[in-house]
Amino acid sequence: MTASSLNSREKRAAVSLASVFAFRMLGLFMLMPVLAIYGQDLAGFSPLWIGIAIGAYGLTQALLQIPMGWLSDKIGRKKVIVGGLCLFAVGSVIAATADSLQMVTVGRALQGMGAIASSLLAFASDLSRDEQRPKVMAVIGMSIGMSFAVAMLLGPMVAAAWGIAGIFWLTAALAILGIFIVLFLVPKAVNKAPKGDTLASFTDIKKLIKHPQLARLDVGIMLLHLTLTTIFVALPGQLIANGLVASAHWQIYIPVLIFGFLLMAPMMIIAIRKEKEKQAFIASVALLTMSMTAMALWVDSIIGMALCMLAYFVAFNFLEATMPALVSRFSPANQKGSAMGVFSSGQFFGAFLGGILGGYVAQSTTPQAVFAAAAVVGLIWLILAWNMQVPPRSKMISLMTELSNEQQAQTLASRLVALPGVIEATVVCDENRSYLKIDDKEFDLDQARKAAGLI
Repeated sequence: MTASSLNSREKRAAVSLASVFAFRMLGLFMLMPVLAIYGQDLAGFSPLWIGIAIGAYGLTQALLQIPMGWLSDKIGRKKVIVGGLCLFAVGSVIAATADSLQMVTVGRALQGMGAIASSLLAFASDLSRDEQRPKVMAVIGMSIGMSFAVAMLLGPMVAAAWGIAGIFWLTAALAILGIFIVLFLVPKAVNKAPKGDTLASFTDIKKLIKHPQLARLDVGIMLLHLTLTTIFVALPGQLIANGLVASAHWQIYIPVLIFGFLLMAPMMIIAIRKEKEKQAFIASVALLTMSMTAMALWVDSIIGMALCMLAYFVAFNFLEATMPALVSRFSPANQKGSAMGVFSSGQFFGAFLGGILGGYVAQSTTPQAVFAAAAVVGLIWLILAWNMQVPPRSKMISLMTELSNEQQAQTLASRLVALPGVIEATVVCDENRSYLKIDDKEFDLDQARKAAGLI
């Protein structure tokens, strides 16, 4: 086993935790393309309540993501994750047995209270070495993207056969399967990763919110997911109005998602190689805005809507993949987890706001107005993103250090930051650890270990 490879424990952790993520997200994503259609059979139906039901999950997720991560530090990862999945399953059952859209919303909110994303990521970090952690996180990230694609295929099929209740029953079953995976397949953690690598710290949040570039990204991810949930309030119904039955919607969703990824990949590669990341980012936000504008104009054409969706998901995929990496590069060396916690909360809060916006506009006006409202959100984001900066590419590493006082920590930080390839150094006495943001081309790990007194 080489240092550049995942060991058997890390592979097992990556696959098992990615499966839990994927099963949980699959049930959530399956609802998006069908609730606006099949929810019409429930008591209390209105476009506004459809939006509230879609967004309710995001609100409770946004509010509880950081506290649940903190709790997993105190009582253990598995306890919090299993408890969160139990809440998720109970919420699914409540929604499955509901006879009104209001009770579906209660179930969705309870699903969101099982806010285990930060705890799962922390667990993945506990079970991986520093140098292999990005690979484990990448496996989890890919599983979420795959679950979205599969959900666009399965959602319309399951709903056509068993209605909305069928999706929620399947979601509950997947949550229970996730519990068994956590209890019996996920390895036991014998160490804890540094909190700064994984979880949001309450003391750091205010400082991170005020960081101009991180704040721009936090608002950006909120607006990105706001547009996604906004358009899905109106999109399924509009496709039916254009003559495409609900059970056939996958015939548009799947090709759009596949080609959206295939077109996004070279765009990302070129942007990185040519060092045009900012230009590609701004172009993607502009493409996102233009695609939603075109949806409003071509609303009566299935082919036109399909082309608009393709453009939307090319931009969406690029931005979704790029923004977490930018957050990691902007965040202070010892506050990566805190920065990602704030970022994730913005993502879920955007989903909530998008449901409210889409539902309100759909109830008050027309589907064209829903897409136009989403386009206005995109335009606001384009203005906010125009002056963004792109930091130099870097990696995060951490070194164990044993220091007795702050004076020693300051001396060590000065020695480390003076080393070639070290962009930033933070030494935390309480954690006995030094966090380094480095340029991998110039950095010498042995030199850093020697400066830290490890060799």
